[in-house]
Amino acid sequence: GLLLLLVLGYCVTGDPLGLLGGGGVIETQPGETGARGTPADEMGDKLARFLGDTEGTWSQLFAQQNREYRKPTLVLFSDETPSAWGFGSAAVGPFYCPGDRKLYIDLSFYGDLARKFGAPGDFAQAYVIAHEVGHHVQNLLGVFERARGMGGDPNQVSVRQELMADCFAGIWGHSAAARGLIDTNDVEQGLNAAAAIGDDRIQQRTQGRVAPESWTPGSSADRVRWFPTGLESGQIRSCDTFAAR
Repeated sequence: GLLLLLVLGYCVTGDPLGLLGGGGVIETQPGETGARGTPADEMGDKLARFLGDTEGTWSQLFAQQNREYRKPTLVLFSDETPSAWGFGSAAVGPFYCPGDRKLYIDLSFYGDLARKFGAPGDFAQAYVIAHEVGHHVQNLLGVFERARGMGGDPNQVSVRQELMADCFAGIWGHSAAARGLIDTNDVEQGLNAAAAIGDDRIQQRTQGRVAPESWTPGSSADRVRWFPTGLESGQIRSCDTFAAR
């Protein structure tokens, strides 16, 4: 519990996708990828392609605003890893640290996403990357600083940040769809992944009850609302969750 609070205090937690171009910058911690050709290594290569594709999308959108998109780094690890705030653990799930501009993902999370939460598939995996990249975009746009100055219930602020990251993931999906890389089945995988990691679903599954006052990513219904918002519009201005009721 203490570890979770520390992370939330600083870190915002035949396949068309095989055509995704580019390779994002990726770091690996010792031992989790092993020799070339292992399943974990192949997963790392795939996630790097997903990250590389998001970079193309956001570089173009930032250029339209006469801004430079500074690319994040993806860190794959097992069990725990050092980050800008200290040690991150697989127990908190994927997370982003603005202090070092890195996305952290324990490879075992994708197995849990498929087996425990019923959200398998490559697009579900890409959605997770795109969501964490969404937090990086928030960092570059100054959203974290503005959110800290708002006051109010910190859980509500966290929920709105998470839902904005879902919307930003949808913006990447809009770009991928425009290039013919995803279809309705892929979108369904993304929606399933968004719903599967909603606070209400996770709480019901792990503790047998739902406690809205403790939510941080938001409910399944909220997450399923905001991912399609970005998917349909493809515009940053459509993702202002802080202005939404």
